[in-house]
Amino acid sequence: MAEQILEGVNPTRMELLDIKKKLLLAQKGHNLLEEKRDALIEKFFDIIEKRNSLKKKVDDEFKDAFLSLITAQMILGEHKVEDASYLTMDIGEISFQNDNIMGVRIPRINKEGIISLSIDKPIYSFVETCSKLDDSYKKFRSLIVQLLDLAEIEGRIKSLSMEIEKTKRRVNVLENTLIPKLFATIKYIEMQLEEREREDFFRRKRIKALMESKKK
Repeated sequence: MAEQILEGVNPTRMELLDIKKKLLLAQKGHNLLEEKRDALIEKFFDIIEKRNSLKKKVDDEFKDAFLSLITAQMILGEHKVEDASYLTMDIGEISFQNDNIMGVRIPRINKEGIISLSIDKPIYSFVETCSKLDDSYKKFRSLIVQLLDLAEIEGRIKSLSMEIEKTKRRVNVLENTLIPKLFATIKYIEMQLEEREREDFFRRKRIKALMESKKK
């Protein structure tokens, strides 16, 4: 299979110098993109590990919170627990910002607008409820921040995975298309120039021979 070259190339020495400069830039860009890709992948797996650890913690705490809730339902009945659930306080508001990791915009949840859940107390009547409902209330409220942290991490994973794929495509284009084309174009121009030099050499040699024969 013939090597592909860049379209519209003039086989001149100026063009050869220009293509060689482009090759150096492409190789430098390729190396930088490879470094970026590897660094992003390393960061990606660090965040995956953090996500898995937090997810396991959240899953365990959810099981514990649901166990307290089920126990409260068994003691009080589902209707009383449901009525009490309407008497919970709003947690406040969240907003979204962006962090920057190696040029990648990563979503971050700003939790400054959330009320302090550690001092938050239920506003339902303690007389008509039980301690298990209180436990369930506190456990679910404490999970809110962790769920937001988990959502933030998932957003980071999605953003990084998209950037990794984009960087991979750029590396592949440079490695498998542009750089081979530049090499092939340089080879083509050098062959054309060598061919011209041979033609010029034989032309000069022939002219010299004709001039000498005329002298004789």
